[in-house]
Amino acid sequence: MNSPTLRTAVIGVTGYAGAELAHLLLQHPRFATTPPLFLGRLGEGESVALTSLHPQLSGLSNADDLTVSPFNWQQLQQEGIELLFLATPHEQSREYAPIALAHGIRVVDLSGAWRLQHDANRAIYKLTDADPAAASFLQTEAVYGSPELHGPAIAAARLVANPGCYATSIILALAPILRANLADLGCGIICDAKSGVSGAGKTPTANTHFMYAADNLSAYAVFGHRHTGEMLEQLHLDNAQIQFTPHLLPIPRGILSTIYVRLNQPTSIESIQSCFNDFYADSPMVRVRRSPMLPQIQHVVRTSFCDIGFQLSPDGKRLVIVSCLDNLLKGASSQAVQNMNLMAGWHESEGLL
Repeated sequence: MNSPTLRTAVIGVTGYAGAELAHLLLQHPRFATTPPLFLGRLGEGESVALTSLHPQLSGLSNADDLTVSPFNWQQLQQEGIELLFLATPHEQSREYAPIALAHGIRVVDLSGAWRLQHDANRAIYKLTDADPAAASFLQTEAVYGSPELHGPAIAAARLVANPGCYATSIILALAPILRANLADLGCGIICDAKSGVSGAGKTPTANTHFMYAADNLSAYAVFGHRHTGEMLEQLHLDNAQIQFTPHLLPIPRGILSTIYVRLNQPTSIESIQSCFNDFYADSPMVRVRRSPMLPQIQHVVRTSFCDIGFQLSPDGKRLVIVSCLDNLLKGASSQAVQNMNLMAGWHESEGLL
């Protein structure tokens, strides 16, 4: 596909990631005259003005004239929708994606429903399928939507599974080192990651309530976070080779991941720098810092970039990598737009810089 525009729709625009996705699409140069169709999630009953849900979008191209309509497959067909974003819970995405594909509509799914190829990793989502055999076949077709790792496959895909936010920050930090076979995996890799509260979604919980999260820092889901499976599969590691511990920061958005790697031989700063620079030479949404500069959340918040930096111990054997991104953008919505751009035959950074 390589056309001047594309008929797109978003199901689930009411959440945090859905709102960011709407903002990006309304500013995307390809949609100035053909704005996306916005649909509510299942059970969200009446049409409402888009800007009544998200007043911050008022004034963007077409935004004040658009509504969020009740979910309806017939409307998608009538509107000639070619690509559908699913900003829906995992269970709904697991149900909706096969139906969309049967209607000839390509899918970018922002949930975890189609990210994991191994049953043991996917079990954490407790998904059920009306037709397990058909879902299993479709699962093998789903492409993990990391443009930096799988760009050509994404361009040809019918179903793209947008990566998780924590997973994106850690996979992008480690992929160059692991592909260059520089890590001593017998020593294990430690990933200490911290995220703003929006990473938990819009529905409040006891742990994301202001009185719990403010002036606090807490670890959670130790040995059991659902993004761990993505790291294992995409980095070709097993559980004994990586430890991921997420923490909740008392800030609205942003992720900082600090990753500790023991190298399998003494290595120079120049070699590590070249490893990252070469790996991401054609990746416009990854910014590699020159050591010893390290990225910070304030450098990436409300941008579509993942920033990566590192420092190396004096003996050249211990590497600390810091990776930062905005969990609602590069960790969700802007990565989804990157994937759409590739699927449409456009430059992956279009509408994001």
